[in-house]
Amino acid sequence: MRRKPKISVEEKVNICEQYLSRTKSMRELVSESGISKETIRRWINKYQRYRSIVFQPKAHNQKYTKQFKQEVVEAYLRGEGTPESLSVKYNIPAYSTVRNWIIKYNNLEELKDYDPKPEFYMKKHSRKTTYEERMEIVDHCLAHNKNYKGTAEIFDVSYTQVYQWVNKYLDTGKEGLIDKRRIRKSEEQLSETEILQRKVKILEKQLKEKEMENELLKKVQEIERRRYSPKQKTKQNT
Repeated sequence: MRRKPKISVEEKVNICEQYLSRTKSMRELVSESGISKETIRRWINKYQRYRSIVFQPKAHNQKYTKQFKQEVVEAYLRGEGTPESLSVKYNIPAYSTVRNWIIKYNNLEELKDYDPKPEFYMKKHSRKTTYEERMEIVDHCLAHNKNYKGTAEIFDVSYTQVYQWVNKYLDTGKEGLIDKRRIRKSEEQLSETEILQRKVKILEKQLKEKEMENELLKKVQEIERRRYSPKQKTKQNT
């Protein structure tokens, strides 16, 4: 299946302008662009508030302080909007980010400062490391509460490398840190059974990711249901 081309800033602005000027209906825009109604509506809401600057690509991930996260969550708890509308109000790219903050808050998890370092998240060339180095890096990261960013900075490796090594170690132990790229069989070398096993692993991973996404959505819906139930409102007013 061919992948759809990335939508440019100009195209997003044009879609928003056509809808706002009533040149085209939502149905026409969805049909012509192949983009979902929800996505187009989200673009329009952000465009109305921030104009075309909201679509400009960002050099790196945004910074979020603990105080900022707390402010957004408290706005939600006061009934000032849904996760989606608050993401527009506070210029947060994905409303799922707001959902995650709300879930953490309701699970009594601490909301921490988020200050990404682009040189570690966006590092294009991963540094070659030995097995002993990877083991040292993983030990350090786990000893410091999975501080991937800080570990990457100390050992001069990418954030992605640290994250993958730690998770491989937690899944399969020390064996997960062995570089098996050179001994990995090519597609031609695999037996029919091995090919099927690889496909099953890929499908299992996709299914797990989908289940996690659905579970996250259920939690937010349950939080919203409790917020708006008459019984809950009575308790809050007493």
